[in-house]
Amino acid sequence: MKKILLVLLGVVALCQGASAQLYYQDNINPDILHHTACTPVERRNIVIPDVNGYKVFKADLHTHTFFSDGHLSPDMRIREAWMDGLDILAITDHLEWRKFEPDMIKFLRGYVPKGTKPVNYAISKTIADENGIKVDLNAPFYGLQKSLNYYGIMVIRGIEVTRRPELYGHFNALFTKNNNTIYDDDPEKSILNARAQGAIIMHNHPGWKRESLEMHEFEQRVYEKGLIDGIEIMNTNEFYPKAIDRAKKYGFFMASSTDIHNTTADFYLNGQIRNFTMILANECTEEGVREALAERRTIAYSFGTMAGEESLLKALFEACVSAEDILDRPDGKKLIRLVNNSSLPFVLKAEGQREITLSPMSQQNLMIKGDTMNFTVENMWHGADSRLSVCIVPQKR
Repeated sequence: MKKILLVLLGVVALCQGASAQLYYQDNINPDILHHTACTPVERRNIVIPDVNGYKVFKADLHTHTFFSDGHLSPDMRIREAWMDGLDILAITDHLEWRKFEPDMIKFLRGYVPKGTKPVNYAISKTIADENGIKVDLNAPFYGLQKSLNYYGIMVIRGIEVTRRPELYGHFNALFTKNNNTIYDDDPEKSILNARAQGAIIMHNHPGWKRESLEMHEFEQRVYEKGLIDGIEIMNTNEFYPKAIDRAKKYGFFMASSTDIHNTTADFYLNGQIRNFTMILANECTEEGVREALAERRTIAYSFGTMAGEESLLKALFEACVSAEDILDRPDGKKLIRLVNNSSLPFVLKAEGQREITLSPMSQQNLMIKGDTMNFTVENMWHGADSRLSVCIVPQKR
């Protein structure tokens, strides 16, 4: 009986000790206990080594806020991007489509002129009357300085030219100066208006609501006129391998974007990294980023898949993955250790061998024949039907 009592007392003591660690007392109001399980907001670290002497900045070049049809404020988009590990965020609300505008007008009915009718300019309706679009399209960028100072990420001012995807498509204008002067009934003129401000133009989700990636007349025209600078290879969970070849043909930078409207927590679960574009630049400034995009130093990333120019993918792989010579055997085989020093996964396949997934920040031992081994990196694409080939050369420890 005494032994049982002692055990019970010990259990009670453990529970009391554990309970004491669950709370802490408020330093002003002693009647308030705070739960220690409520931890501070943390930023995810996405580790990517320098590539070819450039820093690798993580960017999402296509996002939306409640100023068009997104569900978060610009400030919350910045906070979310910081938490997700990004360095650069472009806010690109729609030029023509503002889902919540009628509700806002109704809510503010006591503050707007009498008789004001709630209207939004959907792409399937008349987009503007003779007075043009009567809202301030620069509004998403007002009052952001406090958030920018607190979170320290770069925000790119932008807007999305949003026309029927079957006939025209959607195009992001990045680094705009005044979004109120971009709209025109003619989508090509809208693109020209943005370029007149020095904007960089990216073709968004080229396969969305389309039966194929065959180019239509409008795409062909604006491409041939040199009005497009980049193209999304990946958008949320959509991947367009044929767009890689298109990017190489026309000299576009390649991007991967979330095109996020809700929260990234809705799409990127269980520790998945959100879509982002790796921008290889000397510095995280407008000048540095613009120069990198102009020189097409970008790699698209989505759900563990990467796409870009072959030389950039090879340089990225070599920066992230190393091989150590562990043991040379008398039969000519060699035990090597593959080391991944990045937050990126790499899926390696050698002819006649099982597929190897080299997880982020991991190591694997592998037996090879001879002094080198050739692999195809299955999740690194540099063409519609082309994956990166690498030769692993182990180094002596």
